[in-house]
Amino acid sequence: MDQRGFVRYAVIGFGLLFLSFLVRGLTRLVFPTETAVLLSLPIATVGFCLLVYLFVRATLDAVGVWEVERADG
Repeated sequence: MDQRGFVRYAVIGFGLLFLSFLVRGLTRLVFPTETAVLLSLPIATVGFCLLVYLFVRATLDAVGVWEVERADG
């Protein structure tokens, strides 16, 4: 993974978290709260896990264990 891929995955992770809040809010207009939570939970979980992975990867890059390739140009 290079720096561009890292940023792309970070944007996707934050986008998934935003989408989960959007799904939860909009489905609460139609369905009960429990159903809205069940529909948004998988999206939020994937986004959160992606961001945790990126955090660990950035930390390992900072200490020099697993480097993120530098984008040239």
